[in-house]
Amino acid sequence: MHLDNEEEEYRMTLSRFESMLKTNKVLFFDSEEFESIILHYLDSGKLTLAKKALKLGQEQHPNSTSLKLVEVELLIFQNKLEAADKLLDQIEEIDPTNEEVYIQRSTVYSKKGNHLDAIESLKKALKLTEDLADVYSLLGMEYLLVDEIELAKDSFIQCLENDEEDQSALYNVIYCFDFLSENNEAIDFLTAYIDRKPYSEIAWHQLGRQYFALKNYKKAVWAFEYATLIDDQFLGAYLEKGKSLEKLKKYKEAIENYVVTLELDDPTSYVLLRIGSCYEDLNNFPQAMEYYKRAVHEDPSLDKGWLSLTDLSIKEEKYDKALMYLQKAINIDEFNDKYWLRYAVLNKTLLDFKEAEKGYKKAAELGSHIMEHWIGWADTLYVLGDYEEAINKLLQVMDFEADNADILYRLSVLFFTIENYDKGSEYLEIALTKNFEKREIIKTYFPIQWESPFVQNTIRKFTKQ
Repeated sequence: MHLDNEEEEYRMTLSRFESMLKTNKVLFFDSEEFESIILHYLDSGKLTLAKKALKLGQEQHPNSTSLKLVEVELLIFQNKLEAADKLLDQIEEIDPTNEEVYIQRSTVYSKKGNHLDAIESLKKALKLTEDLADVYSLLGMEYLLVDEIELAKDSFIQCLENDEEDQSALYNVIYCFDFLSENNEAIDFLTAYIDRKPYSEIAWHQLGRQYFALKNYKKAVWAFEYATLIDDQFLGAYLEKGKSLEKLKKYKEAIENYVVTLELDDPTSYVLLRIGSCYEDLNNFPQAMEYYKRAVHEDPSLDKGWLSLTDLSIKEEKYDKALMYLQKAINIDEFNDKYWLRYAVLNKTLLDFKEAEKGYKKAAELGSHIMEHWIGWADTLYVLGDYEEAINKLLQVMDFEADNADILYRLSVLFFTIENYDKGSEYLEIALTKNFEKREIIKTYFPIQWESPFVQNTIRKFTKQ
């Protein structure tokens, strides 16, 4: 009831002030009323009205320190930092024990980038203020700006000790723990906090996040469950719980939690994608396809959604559709080497070797050096009859894998193909020495060369040794 009365008085004060402006009648307001009027307009971005209220306030209360401090806020809002600094000097001479002087001065320092000076000013304010929580919160933010994460964490903890309801401080403390990779310490802190405030859904949610980071998914689910029990509208907790259940391979339960988030808010492409993934893991491909399509409908620029459609179509052996979806992903992110590798493999499956070669080449230009794909590239060049280039690709990767039998057998085949029998025999002998069993590579992938007398004679000679 007390708060309701204060709110009513506040509205009446604003109404009286605006009525005064319309009628040009001069009404009296005490300095605190003027202060609340000015800050209201400042918060609303109505700078002209804030200035007008300040002018009238100072005419009625020329010696009011609080209004001078509000003027400082107004100057800071306008980025008139030097003027704010000078006015603070004047106020400090009049009232050196006013903590607001040092708080506002810290804001000026901070805006100038002098964060260490801002910190010193806030330390002075700490000695004078009764509102320790606010000052510790400001101090924590300044420490963050100079990368003093440990000191920032301590400041936010002090803030919470003085005001356990400060949820921003709670988030900031956990941010510091996360930044310092102190997940276990964060768990200890949150557990102690929950002992004092067992119905803090924020604390339970953050506790779940820490367990998730440590891959303790069962504990994560337990913590998120409490968060949702306390607040059954807590969208973030349902989402995180779904992710944890996925990790535990409890896909049906994960879907149930993701669906709750769809009921609480507008659908997001991320959640739709996760639901689709769960259905895919359950081998329910039609449902998976439906949710993947909903995800890209919600966000057509979601390349991961198009990629999920691609991979699911490959599983269903619908390669033409897969290629269509993949092209959408590439159009969104043409610099993703993994997409181009899929493009190469998919076109190879569809026997479009020219496009496959294009995919391998593009992936290599983007920095992909995965051995099996360079070998696939060489195989594609072989099919296209570009034997010299295929040899070059294999020789390039041999710098990293000199003893790789897959490469050596292919080099032997390629040299036999271009009728360089000495090199062909040389590489075949090395390959047989490295891994005799893998000679089947030639029989499987290069059956014509397998029948070659040079290949058979080299193998026979090797077995007689």
